[in-house]
Amino acid sequence: MSHTAHIRSHRKPRRSASTIAVRAGVAGGVLSTLAVAGASGSANAAEPVTQTLELPTLTADLAAQVAQSADATQQTAANYQLQAERDQAAANAAKQAKADLADAKQKAAEAKKKAQEAARKAAAERASRNAERTTLSTTASTSTGTATGSAAAVVAFVKAQIGKAYVSGATGPSAYDCSGLVQTAFKQVGISLPRVSQDQSTAGTQVSLSNLQPGDILYWGSAGSAYHVAVYVGDGMFVGAQNPSSGVGEHPLSYDPPTGAVRVL
Repeated sequence: MSHTAHIRSHRKPRRSASTIAVRAGVAGGVLSTLAVAGASGSANAAEPVTQTLELPTLTADLAAQVAQSADATQQTAANYQLQAERDQAAANAAKQAKADLADAKQKAAEAKKKAQEAARKAAAERASRNAERTTLSTTASTSTGTATGSAAAVVAFVKAQIGKAYVSGATGPSAYDCSGLVQTAFKQVGISLPRVSQDQSTAGTQVSLSNLQPGDILYWGSAGSAYHVAVYVGDGMFVGAQNPSSGVGEHPLSYDPPTGAVRVL
């Protein structure tokens, strides 16, 4: 055995002929491809190829879609705003209706209260008039009707005028108005009274209707603003120039209850 037999050889192993042939074929193919690419590159350099993308069309379509989307969004916002306005209007109307209802109820309650108060006052006035009639009737039944002195002269005068006409502003002797009769009657006994009923109602001392005496002056209305006067003649009767239709006549106190009376004798 050789002394170098145990040492591995440092030489590369020989390649087979088939392997070399394959690699040569691959290399040839690559070179052919490069050649074609080079030729193609030369051809392209001589005559460039232009490829057109329809970007303007895409851009226009996109803009239209965006515009449509914006319009739709704007319309939706407008619809929301309109609905909100309607809801607000409905809420305001409901609030106003509630306030109007409360106001109507308050006014109805006030009207009812006023009606009740008016009815109460009317009932009180009727009761008062009835009480006055009762008082006057009692006075008439208890009065002796006896007049003396100047009072008797006044009573006699007014009774003598019964049946004469009522004429506004007249003071006799054929016609009188209410205050003209009273003034002329008291003139017979030397007493000068004011001409009109308003002044005659305050010409003497105020007396109660339950304490009347013959010759007292009766008045209707308030003292100082009376609208009618007459003379009490006793026994619950009075004589006065009432109106153009009845003239001077004698009537019971209950015929037309007076408001008050004054005494000048």
